Amino acid sequence: MADTTIKDREGAPKPRARRLGHGHNRRLQAITGWLFALPFTIGFLLVFVIPIISAVRSSLYAQKPAGGGLFGGGGLVDTFVGLDNFKAAASNPDFWAGIGRVLLFGVIQIPIMILVALFLALLLDSFMVRRPGPWRLIFFLPYAIPGIIAAIVWTYLYNPQLSPFAGAFPAIGNQPFFLAPQVILGSMANMTTWTFTGYNMLIFLAALQAIPSELTEAARVDGASSWQVITRVKIPMVRGAALLAILLSIVGTVQLFNEPSVMQSAATWMGGDYMPMLMAYNSLMGTISPSGSGPASALSILMALVAGALAAIYALLQTRMSR
Repeated sequence: MADTTIKDREGAPKPRARRLGHGHNRRLQAITGWLFALPFTIGFLLVFVIPIISAVRSSLYAQKPAGGGLFGGGGLVDTFVGLDNFKAAASNPDFWAGIGRVLLFGVIQIPIMILVALFLALLLDSFMVRRPGPWRLIFFLPYAIPGIIAAIVWTYLYNPQLSPFAGAFPAIGNQPFFLAPQVILGSMANMTTWTFTGYNMLIFLAALQAIPSELTEAARVDGASSWQVITRVKIPMVRGAALLAILLSIVGTVQLFNEPSVMQSAATWMGGDYMPMLMAYNSLMGTISPSGSGPASALSILMALVAGALAAIYALLQTRMSR
């Protein structure tokens, strides 16, 4: 009897004690997880959520002169105008003309960039390149250059008086070839493709290197050629990476700013509303009308909605095609 009592005392803990210990461990794990996520959460709030809330609030206000009299009198004060800024932006034909240029730009530039990035990734993933590290760095290097610097360099290269090759192309009207209205979207597309191809190449390369080697080896054992391994094994396995790259490209295209803002100094015919982001910036700076932070915020929010709608449409189409 005594032995049984000792065994009970020294045995496993009671079920209630187990539940208490298990609950304590779960709370400790939850607290630890939140502590690890705290830096990201703070950064996310500071650089994403709070600016969005501030932009939405600003879009509901407009600066109007204070005081009475024929000319208003006094300084400018923020006045609540509701959705008037959105109505003005949505009814502005220059805004939709800029959206049309963005769509044309994306239809031409995004497929070319994605295909070139996929080709480079497949090349680095193959046995043809024995040392992919230096080549991977070379392809990625243009993305490491600040976008505004790259735009300035390419604008110089498009200028016939400074470029080693632009003088060989005939002028169109009174504009240099690469800065003419008929060609300037292609010039911007070249700049963007040069900058972001290496970035998208890394996305594809990471997806390719995540493919189990057993799949490619089994395909070769079954008699598949190298071309068949690429087209029937590797490319179908990187559809998720392609979806991510294209969605990022769509959002980035709607936000195109560095290239048109720099090229505007060389091609003055563009004006301040050639692209939606350029239009929002010039509206904020007061160089085009309506001006102020309210109309600029409304334009920015409309651009975000357009980008989100385009990305959602593409994701939906891609999902239906993959079924």
